[in-house]
Amino acid sequence: MKLLLKIAFDGTEFHGYQFQPSHRTVQGTLTETLSELFGEPVNVTGCSRTDSGVHASYFVAAIEPKSEDSGDWLRIPPSKIHRAANDLLPRDISVLGAFPVEDTDFHPRYSVVSKEYVYRIDDSLAPQPFMRNYVYAHRRPISDAEISDMDSAAQRFVGKHDFTSYMAAGSKITDAERCVYSASVKRNSAGLIEFRVCADGFLYNMVRIMAGTMIEVAKGRLSPADTDKVTEAKNREAAGETLPPSGLCLCKVTYPFEIGWLAD
Repeated sequence: MKLLLKIAFDGTEFHGYQFQPSHRTVQGTLTETLSELFGEPVNVTGCSRTDSGVHASYFVAAIEPKSEDSGDWLRIPPSKIHRAANDLLPRDISVLGAFPVEDTDFHPRYSVVSKEYVYRIDDSLAPQPFMRNYVYAHRRPISDAEISDMDSAAQRFVGKHDFTSYMAAGSKITDAERCVYSASVKRNSAGLIEFRVCADGFLYNMVRIMAGTMIEVAKGRLSPADTDKVTEAKNREAAGETLPPSGLCLCKVTYPFEIGWLAD
């Protein structure tokens, strides 16, 4: 059996998700804390390899004991695990719920149906300093008409395409084809501009490069229709800059079955 955990974390002081022996990471922190909680070493496998500075409001991790002879290792009711875990975890990471899975073939990363990211942009002339770790400070007002153009451009990402133009240079990925299910740009109730994109998977820095391309549309350097040309070019130099990780947040992960998260 595997235990799924719904996690949220502030990525500001983490060097990404994946374990690094000399740096503080989400995987390393979870492994150390949960091994202490369950009284034996556990493996922690995440749904995504988020980069340094990237946040998550909905991240899924699978927990299982390292030893095959661990027996009844899950001695804490799943509905109570969030309380026990959060007493031990640092304040920039929280367990929001748990769910046991009997399917031995389930993998939190490879079984994903879709992931949704949101990239937030603060276009105020005087951005609030306490938001600096959670937005990209554009420092130039973006009009409603420009947001409409950005939204039109974002919708052109929808469908199955080769997204090489939106992949970090030097990436070793050979298959850059992904299917985007939805993409939009809107101003939220807090006044921030949100670029949301949902897909079956993402390339390295893909969302941050897409967001940078939306900024080019806002500046009038690209029209919404030009987004098609950028995609068709399959050339990183055709797209916009890679925006900072601070504005990016993983906000939804879906699987072939409904997860009834337990948290009493």
